[in-house]
Amino acid sequence: MLRHVLVVAVAVLTSVSHGSAHAAARAEAPVSARAAVRQASPASKKKAAPKRKAVSRPQVGQRIAGRAAGLVGVASLRTVSDTVPDDCTGLVRLAYSSAGIDLMAPVPGRRGENGVTHIYRAVRRRGALHRTKPRPGDLVFFRETYDRDRDGRRDDGLTHVGVVEHVSAGGLVTFIHRGGKGVARSRMHLRWPTTHRARTRRVVLNDYLRRASREHRAYVTGELFAGFASPEALAPSSR
Repeated sequence: MLRHVLVVAVAVLTSVSHGSAHAAARAEAPVSARAAVRQASPASKKKAAPKRKAVSRPQVGQRIAGRAAGLVGVASLRTVSDTVPDDCTGLVRLAYSSAGIDLMAPVPGRRGENGVTHIYRAVRRRGALHRTKPRPGDLVFFRETYDRDRDGRRDDGLTHVGVVEHVSAGGLVTFIHRGGKGVARSRMHLRWPTTHRARTRRVVLNDYLRRASREHRAYVTGELFAGFASPEALAPSSR
């Protein structure tokens, strides 16, 4: 009888021990699985490709101004490129092409209009025109810079364009353009548009842009100014 009781007790203890072991294994399984997932996840995740930073507006303007500045001193644009005319429009087209901007698109040309008017219509259509707060890289337009139809009258409309290189805090605009002697810098002052030289220190505020003739006096840049256009509205990403 005693032997039978001992056998039964041993069997009960063995069963309890096995049950506890199975329960412990079940309790530990989720933890082990979660740990395995945590350990495997860094290796299984692919690294995301770095996002390409969009070129900011100041960078676009500086790039355009820098390209124009690099052409200062060039007597003929034909030595640089045969894809643009050797005039003021050729200079701005070369400068803007460095930022991927085609100034002649998408507006079709009109019979009898010059390149400056065509570019002006194109940038106006894209909402880029303004008259205040110019920045490097802006286009700057002028009218009546010469007698295009040789009738002796100031009735020629838009005739010249350049690229703004620098604007001082006082309002002095330095721009680059293709003039009669090649690519050069000129100045225009927004506060004193009709003054050639300042009375103090005799600093040039506005360079002469139209020479005197028998019919007319000479005119400075500020007098012939027609407007600015920013590359921000013209960049491919903004269309």
